[in-house]
Amino acid sequence: MSAARDEVLGRIRRALRDVPHSERPDDVPVPREYVRGSDEPREALVERFAERVGEYRAVVRRVRVEDLAREIAASCERRGARTLVVPADLPEDWAPEGVELVRDGGLSNDEIGSADGVFTGCALAIAQTGTIALDGGPRQGRRAITLLPDYHLCVVFEEQIVGTVPEAIARLEGAAREGRPITLISGPSATSDIELSRVEGVHGPRNLEVLIVGQLGRRDASRLHHRRGDDLHDEPDDYRDRQRHREPEESP
Repeated sequence: MSAARDEVLGRIRRALRDVPHSERPDDVPVPREYVRGSDEPREALVERFAERVGEYRAVVRRVRVEDLAREIAASCERRGARTLVVPADLPEDWAPEGVELVRDGGLSNDEIGSADGVFTGCALAIAQTGTIALDGGPRQGRRAITLLPDYHLCVVFEEQIVGTVPEAIARLEGAAREGRPITLISGPSATSDIELSRVEGVHGPRNLEVLIVGQLGRRDASRLHHRRGDDLHDEPDDYRDRQRHREPEESP
């Protein structure tokens, strides 16, 4: 054990000296006075999530439920993806034509990394931060398959979008108690750890594409397309103008 680790653990032990061994976390009330939920309309949450995840340089598209299979195939065609790693329980009706789906049954890292990308669902998404959460549940697979490929295509249903981070944490509590790994994805993988230079793809896929599935709201006629944070396509003029000239939000 390193000296630094010994020092950190020693400080923790000293800080806990006055805590009875019989005490449990629920024995001490913790104030929860911060905003824990959102009462915004569903469409407002969906639009905020689409905008926020797009600001992370992800590709975002809103699609109808009945068009999902066709839109998945279109995404793969635009990307040139011919082989996708998918969770073992990915629904058959999500399978795009012309693409080989490699279902994960214990694939090696080399097998996962050699695919053109990975295709999954999610546990939930957060409108406040534009974050997607994976918890190893249905249609998500194990963590490794979403870390190694260069491209991640993710399906998010409108009803999976929550307003705030506290709402998301509450919903993920069951997975945490079961010991399942939780992955939070806010756009393509990127880091500026080295000399503040942005490098993408170090900790996960460099390219993230999100299909938001629902009945669509007032932007019914034009699906959102946001490509890598620099080009906006097929959106109403007023949306492009707001996106490019939006005033920064004031800090609370």
